[in-house]
Amino acid sequence: MDVEQKQVELIDYFVKQASSLKGPALSPLIAEATSNPNLFAFSEILSVPNVLELEGTEYSVYLAVLRLFAHGTWSDYRSNAGQLPHLVPDQVLKLKQLTVLTLAETNKVLPYNQLMLELDVVNVRELEDFLINECMYAGIVRGKLDQLRRCFEVQFAAGRDLRPGQLGNMIKTLSDWLSTSDNLLHSIQEKIKWADTMSEMDKKHKKDVEERVEEVKKSLSLKADIDFRGHEIYSEPGGVMDYEEDRGGRPKRRRHPV
Repeated sequence: MDVEQKQVELIDYFVKQASSLKGPALSPLIAEATSNPNLFAFSEILSVPNVLELEGTEYSVYLAVLRLFAHGTWSDYRSNAGQLPHLVPDQVLKLKQLTVLTLAETNKVLPYNQLMLELDVVNVRELEDFLINECMYAGIVRGKLDQLRRCFEVQFAAGRDLRPGQLGNMIKTLSDWLSTSDNLLHSIQEKIKWADTMSEMDKKHKKDVEERVEEVKKSLSLKADIDFRGHEIYSEPGGVMDYEEDRGGRPKRRRHPV
C-alpha cells in the first residue's frame, strides 16, 4: 500500500474517532495521531467540530499540539516548549520529518548546515542517516545526498497541510502564472503568425525570381533563334553569296568558292 492510500485510511479513521469523542477524551487520540509513523496530514482532524471546541478550554494545549503538527516545525516547538506538552520520541521524529517537508517547499537544494540547525542534529553522519532512514525510506521525500557540496538535493517532497492564508497565496500565484502563460502563448502565436507571413513572402519572392529567370531564358532563347535565322539568310552550304549589279542595273548573284 502506498503512502497516499495509507494517509486516506488513517485520516478517515482518526476523523471518525474524533467525531465520537469530546474534551479530555481527545487528548490520547491526538497523541496517537501525531505519533503515527504513516500519518503526515492533520487538517481534516483539525476541522472536526469536537476538536475545535477545545479552543479556550483547559485542554486547548492539545489543539495547539495538533496545529503544530499540521503547520509547524521542530524549531517552532523548541520556541514554545514551555506552553506545550512534552513530546514522546515518536512525536519528535514525526515533527522533524515534517520540518524537512516544510523546508523542501521553498528550496530544492537544502544545505547540510541549515538542516542540522533546523533538526537539532550535531553531525553530518547523523543527518544523512535521518534523511535516508526516516525520510527517503518512509517515502515522504526523494533526493540525492551531495557530500561534496554538503547539501540534500530534493527531487520530490510530499505536501503538508495548508497554513491559514496559504490557500489565498497559492491561488494568487497560480493566477499570476496563468496570466503569464496566456501572455506567453499570445506572444508565441504572434511569432508563429509572423513566421507564416514571412514564409509566404519568401515563397512569393522565390516564385517571382523563378518567373523572371524563365522570362530571361525565353528572351535569350528567342534572341539566339533570331540571330541564327538571320545568319542562315546570308549563307548557303558550299559557299558565300554576295551581289553585284549587271550592266542593266539589276543585281546579279555571284558565288565565291569556299
